[in-house]
Amino acid sequence: MRPYGTSVSVSNRLPASERFGFGVGELTGAIGDSITVLPLVVALGLLTPASLPHLLVGFAVFQVVWGISYGVPLSVEPMKALAGLAVAGGLTHGELLAAGLLAGGVLLVAGRRGWLTTIEAAVGEPVVRGIQFAVACLLVVAAVDPVAAAPGVAGAGVALAAAVALVSRRAVALALLAVGGLWAVASGGLPQPALPAPAVFPAGPPVISIDAAEGVLAQLAMTVGNAAIATSLLLSDLYDADVSPDRLAESMGIMNLVAVPFGALPMCHGSGGLAGKHAFGARTGTANILAGAFYLGVALVADLLVSFPMALLGVLLVVVAGSLAHVAFASTDRPLFVASVGILGVATNVGIAFLAGIVWWRLGR
Repeated sequence: MRPYGTSVSVSNRLPASERFGFGVGELTGAIGDSITVLPLVVALGLLTPASLPHLLVGFAVFQVVWGISYGVPLSVEPMKALAGLAVAGGLTHGELLAAGLLAGGVLLVAGRRGWLTTIEAAVGEPVVRGIQFAVACLLVVAAVDPVAAAPGVAGAGVALAAAVALVSRRAVALALLAVGGLWAVASGGLPQPALPAPAVFPAGPPVISIDAAEGVLAQLAMTVGNAAIATSLLLSDLYDADVSPDRLAESMGIMNLVAVPFGALPMCHGSGGLAGKHAFGARTGTANILAGAFYLGVALVADLLVSFPMALLGVLLVVVAGSLAHVAFASTDRPLFVASVGILGVATNVGIAFLAGIVWWRLGR
């Protein structure tokens, strides 16, 4: 890997024929990436004041931006700690916006200064995994009420998820979204396609608070390791692309500072989304352009999701939580540490769990 300051965007060293391919894999890879995006986006649109069309347009725009800029199928995902906290009620919508802007500023500065590797070493991967597990637990807690309100629908959703998992575990979330979408169409009909009107903070202004600051700490713990360092390594492994963690941090900083004021969800890159795109066949930036077109199409008819069955959404949140918990424990050799940080996060809040985890980790070393 090149030292910070000498790395170049892969789009500057690859010819267009290698940056943009045409094949079925680019389409299937684009759809595969939505597995990590749509569940949390739909949940935010239904359970918080966030404007679902604006959220989807944000993903559409930056899928295309980074696909063209890098020439590889770089992922664009929700900042899962912040999104999970907002869905679970740990952050208000205004606090979510403030946290996204603050995280964007920190990432931009850290990337420009070349601080990513130093920060990652100071935090320790088990702390990051503990925060992932805490967010997973909070999502399960958030799922209890909608599931309890319509247990029959939830039971049908669980049966569907189990049946789909026999064929492909990665397809479970998409299957639940598809069935919920069809339910919504049957209940309320297909709305007239329309793009959301451009607006600054369309669902309300940012609100600075202690909870927002704690959310930023939790998110940065995940972002540094997964969205920057792990993604940089995976880009090298899968695509022979030389993109430094600090360059990825700059990208994420710019993305959030530009997009969040216009109603987008705080967004990041991520090794999980990148691996998903690759597993489904994506090899070039074309997959990002197709993913952008897909999200834009969903944004046009986003109002139909008002009729999305909430009990099915609860099952979907549990599926997302299970995936997040699996990553947390599959990627560590300190399961007790991870579980302890996660439980502390649920019992108190993720900010306290994050700081306590760092202290515990540093003392243990």
